Parts: sequence; C-alpha cells; structure tokens
Amino acid sequence: MDGKATKVMTFKTDLQENSNFDWLKWLIVFLLLGAGLFANYYYSAQPWPLRFLGWLVLLGIMVAIASQTRQGKAAIDFARESRIELRKVFWPTRQETVQTTLFVAAMVVILALILWAIDSGLMWAISWLTGQRG
Repeated sequence: MDGKATKVMTFKTDLQENSNFDWLKWLIVFLLLGAGLFANYYYSAQPWPLRFLGWLVLLGIMVAIASQTRQGKAAIDFARESRIELRKVFWPTRQETVQTTLFVAAMVVILALILWAIDSGLMWAISWLTGQRG
C-alpha cells in the first residue's frame, strides 16, 4: 500500500511541477493557431491542398505541445480509458439489430396511428360541440 501511495504522490507532484509552465505551453499553442490563421489568409492564393497540409502539420505540432500540459495528459488518459471501456461493450449481432430496428419501426407506426385516431376523435368532438359539423 505504501508503494501505491508513493506512486500517486509522486504523480501528483509531477503534475504540479509541470503545471507551472502549462500557461506557457497553452500560450504557444494559441500563438501557433494565430500564426496559422494569418498564414492561411496571407497565402490564400496558394492551392488549398497545400494549405490543408500546412494546417495538418500545424495541428500536429499544437496537439503535441498541448498534450504535455496537465489538461492534455488528462485528455489522453480519458481517451485511453474510453477505448478500454469500448472494448468491454457487448455489441449486438446483425440479426438482433435488424429485429430491434423492425420492432421500433412497427411501434412508431402503431403509435402514429393511435395518435392520429385520438386527434381525429378530438377534432370530431370539438367540431360537434361548436356546431361546425352541421
């Protein structure tokens, strides 16, 4: 138990030490974003596939820098845990999916007919009560 507590404490202090420069890393990311927007405008005469490639490279650099921040590491951990949970999901077979879809479609049609009947009945009753039926 002491080993785990030490590991967690070391991890927390590592995060606190790294978070001192997080603001600088985020500043660099936003400056790169601004530089990318300026370059996209400045080089607007260039073909769009070339500018798109430039954006992909710039995005990769920005993600690499942002992933070194505390929030970036938390987002990466979340993505890893999400993938693990996604592997645990029980996915239905094709037959189960088709049967469930057909059942839902049938229920929608049945409920639509019921609501149509109720609406028609209420319209008839209101027109009879107001004397518009003749």
